[in-house]
Amino acid sequence: MNERIAHLRAQCGGPRDGAMLRFALGCALLDDGQAPAAVAELAQAVTFDPAYSAAWKMLGKAQLAVGDDEGAARAWREGIAAARARGDRQAEKEMAVFLRRLEKKPDG
Repeated sequence: MNERIAHLRAQCGGPRDGAMLRFALGCALLDDGQAPAAVAELAQAVTFDPAYSAAWKMLGKAQLAVGDDEGAARAWREGIAAARARGDRQAEKEMAVFLRRLEKKPDG
């Protein structure tokens, strides 16, 4: 386990635990090739803050990385709704593009 992941994991369950910590940990895990663990942490991030559109976006990417196309589509749909509610047009557009690409896949 790399140092950054170890440092972030050490904070989980403490006073700094929350959506941003779980998002950072999920991203670090995804970057490290640990997609299943990233899915779990990013899902925790959106549980802490269902309006966190960046976490929804990364959750979709992590789910895609583990082969869960349906989960990725669900995450991006939730993320689009969260981004729209917050006025986060860029995140909304990005997730809409990801969702369209996924829906156009021959097996998607």
